[in-house]
Amino acid sequence: MLGFFKKNKADSTIGLMTTVAAQKGSKSRFHKLRVADIRQETEDCVSVSFDVSDTTAFNFVPGQYLTFKQEINGEELRRSYSICSSPLENELRIAVKRVPEGRFSSWATNDLKVNDVLEVMPPMGNFILEPTPAQEEEYIGFAAGSGITPLLSMIKTVLQHSPKSRFTLFYGNKKTASIIFKNELEDLKDKYLGRLDIHHVLSREDQGNDLLFGRIDEARAKSLIDKLPSSILPAGYFLCGPEEMIHNVSDAIKNSGADQKKIHFELFSSDQASSKLKEEKKESSSKQNLSSVTVVLDGEKTHFEQKPNDFVLDAALAAGADIPYACKGAVCCTCRAKVLEGDVEMSMNYSLTEEEVEEGYVLSCQSMPRSSNVVMSFDD
Repeated sequence: MLGFFKKNKADSTIGLMTTVAAQKGSKSRFHKLRVADIRQETEDCVSVSFDVSDTTAFNFVPGQYLTFKQEINGEELRRSYSICSSPLENELRIAVKRVPEGRFSSWATNDLKVNDVLEVMPPMGNFILEPTPAQEEEYIGFAAGSGITPLLSMIKTVLQHSPKSRFTLFYGNKKTASIIFKNELEDLKDKYLGRLDIHHVLSREDQGNDLLFGRIDEARAKSLIDKLPSSILPAGYFLCGPEEMIHNVSDAIKNSGADQKKIHFELFSSDQASSKLKEEKKESSSKQNLSSVTVVLDGEKTHFEQKPNDFVLDAALAAGADIPYACKGAVCCTCRAKVLEGDVEMSMNYSLTEEEVEEGYVLSCQSMPRSSNVVMSFDD
């Protein structure tokens, strides 16, 4: 069930593939892209591709996401969605799953049409996998629901670009009918015999295997990892889904003895972050000393004063600076900036790497000034 066989030869096509190093210095500004194709993946999920034939701004690394800006019913909404296509396919495609009371997702799954034009920011994100043809690595993925989206991009790229590497996927859903990209995953498994192992874990459909029936909690994740052949020594674990699943699987992996640095994850959203931010803002509400803050964007400086319990992003937007942002919840890194002068306190961080934090980068949506003068740049 968890065995592997021989390889398929990788295609040499580069397509839209780039590297994180090559993306450094690129500007986070919106572009207008035409919708080229829409596919109904499941009852409540569509995948959408865009025409990027006339730009190189949308080359991407497997695992990255796009940020969208759209006016719906008179309100500007911003949302981020992971890219599900491989850059080797020369296609830019995302998946949008409708969520209860989700204004953007409901609009995208019901009203979006081919040839519509959307405002889209170039690909970004640190939840990535950069395989090379010479690698011979084992990768393990855990996904739940639409968390398959960035992992699918990684899987397809690894299989095509690194002919000696293998991928094992544990994918949680409610039932078979809700499995996004089910047919595409099975086709990949057949095409790259022995190099892709897929295990569906269903919470509302009994497959006749107790291990694969239920939610991916810590105990089940540990059992799944323990079932892997001892010959598998993962180069990386890639997790994408709701916060509870991420914590459960991360704990199981760490308890199995794996190096924590090999665990990479991306959250849908964070209820914990929202709760903690409200408490922290409440605690700091009595401190009213103003800080003088300067933000640098596209070489232009915006100066303003703000309270220590307000976030720099909100204050900068109120001052008229067109700062790039999406989730405002520490999950994406669209609002990343570098602190050039002064000190700030970052309440939550689910997207910046330790190296970026050490270099002075922060999430402006989570950063509160802790010195009388602060200068932050969105150009670095």
